[in-house]
Amino acid sequence: MRKTVTKLADGRELIYYDSRGDVIRDAADPRPLHPVLTTTEIRHDPILGDDVAIASHRQTRTFLPPAEACPLCPSSPGRPTEIPAPDYEVAVFENRFPSLTGEAGRCEVVCFTSDHHTSFAALGEDRAALVLAAWTDRTAGLAALPAVRQVFCFENRGEEIGVTLGHPHGQIYAYPFVTPRTERMLASAAAHAARTGGRNLFDDTVAAERDDGRRTVLATGHWTAFVPYAAHWPYEVHLYPRRRVPDLLALDDAARTEFPQVYLELLRRFDRIFGRGAPPTPYVSAWHQAPFHDPRRSEFALHLELFTIRRAPGKLKFLAGSESGMNVFINDVPPEAAAERLREVAGP
Repeated sequence: MRKTVTKLADGRELIYYDSRGDVIRDAADPRPLHPVLTTTEIRHDPILGDDVAIASHRQTRTFLPPAEACPLCPSSPGRPTEIPAPDYEVAVFENRFPSLTGEAGRCEVVCFTSDHHTSFAALGEDRAALVLAAWTDRTAGLAALPAVRQVFCFENRGEEIGVTLGHPHGQIYAYPFVTPRTERMLASAAAHAARTGGRNLFDDTVAAERDDGRRTVLATGHWTAFVPYAAHWPYEVHLYPRRRVPDLLALDDAARTEFPQVYLELLRRFDRIFGRGAPPTPYVSAWHQAPFHDPRRSEFALHLELFTIRRAPGKLKFLAGSESGMNVFINDVPPEAAAERLREVAGP
């Protein structure tokens, strides 16, 4: 892998990741950009005990432009974009309209391909491996920033999810705090260890799902994918490496080698859930990594959570009163039925 670090016209960092070592990335950003004035403020909620990012500058961010005006496509004569090169493999840059910035963290955009009209599921295994390498490299880079305590790599796919740019891309958030969801996982892990004489919650959960088998979607030499027993979403899959590690940096070579095949198969199955001719399945794909500089990180297990808000053809799962008001999810699709469907739509 070749990594090239450069700057955009307003000083934001841009990083190219290439599979070949002889690629030269020297295209300059010709745009007359001025730095965006960001106003992110982290406010603590004393009632719930969590933190909220207030980022009013994001109201003016780009919203669903036509393909010919996409800022994530490569630059072409007369149409400069966020990526000055005329073509690229994987590119990462600081978000121009970040939710987190400065002492409040950092936000980056990860472009998986220069092809506007494809999807992650349609990429080859080599490209998926390059994206994994970029996620890993950026996790290390962002973890070194003094304000950062946790790094979150994710992809939102589909307008139903709230995507504002149609180009295949994901994001990376570097938080200045441990997120509420991770805090709950760590608390559950500590309680489990206390009940069981020191056993690890994540290890026991994955082992139980593999032994049960009813909710297992894929089980390979180095990865396990299953629908959780108490799935929150209509179709939800959790993907764990067989060897527990705290973050992407700690994955061994065998797990890295096998990941592209496993992950692409899961994404392709998601697109087959609702039958031939159905529109692409909207989803969130989220890497959960242990917080840095945290004494509990060795007990955490790196895993990816992939879920869709589509519950049936033409029907979405909305977060209404119980979910939004009380954080109590009601799932219309039994996890065992979801797992069975995801096994049925396996690729050849």
